[in-house]
Amino acid sequence: MEPVKFGTDGWRAVIGDTYTFENVRRVSLAAARKFKNHPNIKNGIVIGYDTRFLSREFAHCSAEIFAGEGIKVMITESFVSTPTVSLISRDFKLAFGVMITASHNPFMYNGFKLKDSFGGSMNSEELIEVEAELINIQLVEKYRSFNELQETGLIKYFNGRKYYIDTLRNKIDINLINKANLKVLYEAMYGAGQNTLNELIKVDQLHNEVNPYFEGGAPEPVEKNLGLACKTTKEGKYDLCIVTDGDADRIAIIDGNGDFLDAQKTFALLLKYLNKTKGYSGKVVRGFSASEIIKDYCDKYNLELETVPVGFKYISKRMIEEDVLIGAEESGGIGIKGHLPERDGLFNGLLYLEMLAKTGKSISDLKKELDDEFGRYFYKRIDVHTTEEKKNNTLQKCKEIKIGENIGGKIILSINPLDGFKFFFDNGWVTIRASGTEPLLRFYCETKGEDETIKVLEKVISNLNL
Repeated sequence: MEPVKFGTDGWRAVIGDTYTFENVRRVSLAAARKFKNHPNIKNGIVIGYDTRFLSREFAHCSAEIFAGEGIKVMITESFVSTPTVSLISRDFKLAFGVMITASHNPFMYNGFKLKDSFGGSMNSEELIEVEAELINIQLVEKYRSFNELQETGLIKYFNGRKYYIDTLRNKIDINLINKANLKVLYEAMYGAGQNTLNELIKVDQLHNEVNPYFEGGAPEPVEKNLGLACKTTKEGKYDLCIVTDGDADRIAIIDGNGDFLDAQKTFALLLKYLNKTKGYSGKVVRGFSASEIIKDYCDKYNLELETVPVGFKYISKRMIEEDVLIGAEESGGIGIKGHLPERDGLFNGLLYLEMLAKTGKSISDLKKELDDEFGRYFYKRIDVHTTEEKKNNTLQKCKEIKIGENIGGKIILSINPLDGFKFFFDNGWVTIRASGTEPLLRFYCETKGEDETIKVLEKVISNLNL
């Protein structure tokens, strides 16, 4: 059997290649065995799924294995967002949650996320133990059918979507938002967040239907995928557009001019709103590839800042152990104090609307205030699909680069190898790291004052012969 490995956020693989019903059964059985003595196991687990090809069927397949091992399973009646599974896992004191999703990966992928009982990403140590259990499971031969297990009461349907919407209604000032009469567009990217915001506010939607093909691409909320959303926002004179990825845990924002707000500014504006307008305090946690504007803000306003490796599980860990105001990664995943130690794109989108309603300002106004206070930061990421051999050779080359040498036309002042390689120069930095879920290398660059990001990135990639 092909090995199953959990990357930065769950196990993901190509459907019909290594993502098969047999491997889903194997992973489910390994998790059932690993957690059989969990203190909450008598309360059972929750299983949810997204809008991808066969996600519902894979979820039912997983439920058969867990219930067959005597574990009670709450399975959602329809597709739901990943934060919904985390929320249910925490609020119902379950042992853990399973989410069938490949998040923002291309359409041919599916995946298997494990969410802990505290309502966030499961830590690496536990996932390694699940992988270890898999070594002893080559084939799952005997299991009872979903319908039979449902009749025994071990599998029960649950309206996860309604529970999640009711939670949002109680945590966000929906009345304030509705009174502000904001014109809002929501780009669902054919994902699990579709037809959720419209239960709470007046909103127009794009791609709010199930299309497992995702128009042949990936439901990832990055600028290159949002041409129609940017055009519609500008031409429709919307105040903003909220975008979420395939499982609706990540967010992107498009302002009233139709301009994409990069994830770093999205993070910074929410930090400022929570800290200055709402008066929240606490530690700030950022992913390794996040912007230096966050450091500048924390330095100025005396907030403790910690940088962790890429993967929201590292941020979740801090959020459950310490008083964390906000934790965010480069890709638009943001966790907020008082909600979940977990990314939640829809919650954060509503928080943006609350910010506009409370301040009476536009996204452009708020962005300009940030630039005036801290200077202009420019951020860009380029993903390069490559072979395993080239990927490893590139990482080895990066390991040999020294302070004082040139990278992308810039002299290296310092190097941080926490997760990949981050090379600092006089007005910015460039980071090179391998994806934990796809066969590619990610190149990030940020410059301050002048936008040199593309120039630096292209030179770096060219010099590495990619």
